[in-house]
Amino acid sequence: MQASVETLGNLERRVTFSLPADRLETVVSGRLREMARGAKIKGFRPGKVPTKVIEQRFGQQVRAEALDALLREGFGNAVREHSLQIAGNPRIEPANTESDELAYVATFEVVPDFGDIDVAKLNVTRHTAEVTEGDIDAMIDNLRLQRRTWNPVERGAQEGDAVEIETWSQVSDERVPAEGTERGATVLGSGTMFATIESALAGMKAGDEKVVDVEFPADWRVPQFAGRTVQVNVKATKVSEPVLPEVDGAFIRSFGIKSGDLEQFRADIRSNLERELKGALMSRLRREVGEQLIAAYSHVEMPPRLVEAEARNMAAQAVEQARRQGQYIPEVPADAYLGFMDAARKRVLVGLLVGETARRNDLRLDPRRVTETLKLIASTYEEPQQVIELYRNDAQLMSGLQSRVMEEQVIDWIAERAQHTEQALSFSEAIRQ
Repeated sequence: MQASVETLGNLERRVTFSLPADRLETVVSGRLREMARGAKIKGFRPGKVPTKVIEQRFGQQVRAEALDALLREGFGNAVREHSLQIAGNPRIEPANTESDELAYVATFEVVPDFGDIDVAKLNVTRHTAEVTEGDIDAMIDNLRLQRRTWNPVERGAQEGDAVEIETWSQVSDERVPAEGTERGATVLGSGTMFATIESALAGMKAGDEKVVDVEFPADWRVPQFAGRTVQVNVKATKVSEPVLPEVDGAFIRSFGIKSGDLEQFRADIRSNLERELKGALMSRLRREVGEQLIAAYSHVEMPPRLVEAEARNMAAQAVEQARRQGQYIPEVPADAYLGFMDAARKRVLVGLLVGETARRNDLRLDPRRVTETLKLIASTYEEPQQVIELYRNDAQLMSGLQSRVMEEQVIDWIAERAQHTEQALSFSEAIRQ
């Protein structure tokens, strides 16, 4: 197979390559014969289905799959032949030719020339932290809060109390809702409601009413309220104080510790906190190394199409996250991705540098680290073995996991060889992103 390469720009290339038409037909015919031997079609005995019937039913699908495989193989051979480092996915289209061969044109971007990647010049701050007995005590207190019950009280509400309310609002001459009230509840001090409303609830007893002026943000999900100051009529219907459970055998068993043993409970909590801490420290290290790489190589031109694709992806994720949080998002402008271009360029830069570092230093994925990471992920679920099997049977999930582990390996490799200083943090500081 002959392949020619054209330079379209600093980082854009075009490869023209061809596939022998008879090879495609050979692959398709072989696959169809293989399917005929095991096909079960009503009206025919197993293994006796005529080839024409198989071709009518599966020919189009088999041909598409075979062509896709041959295109990937042909493009891969052309890339290796010309020692090209691809950035992103190629766009492959048929080429006009008078030859009997199947000709295609692949347009793609290549990894820029970073020159010498000397990680020893980087200066990385490596954060350290450990789980203390006090951190375990704090987690047990949080678990007790999660299992708290509520006792109604007749006194005024204070911080930590649960308050059930009914509200209706007045916007100019419009009442919302038009009839009746809306019901809600909050725990004072939790910040789940507007601060002005929570402040007003402090000291209120069941049956008390107040009118509160609330300033709503411009992107509030209720259009009538967005960007306006609204009079909210609030009535406290119930005030309850928390009752925390004792850390006894029953409490411990409710978290899956069948023995109800306190020391085993604390050991399990320590294990969970250490897993969380490990992930938080890796996130900090990834950010530290990334910032150093950006500072050292920000002058290098990035593949423009790859950066744009990343920016569009980041914009879509931001919109989706905002909607999940209940924010009102109008129609997204077509150029919304432009606001993410700078962040996308930095993300692409770090990703390409990490990939180049792995390639130049022949860093390989450590299967043991993949297994360890998978077990850590699975341990956060009630049925860990089911999660492990899910990953093992889903190529896309496993590929994502392997990419994550490989990135972490390279980040560790860079950090070990860079100049670095250590900074100790408490557990709570370390996990605060």
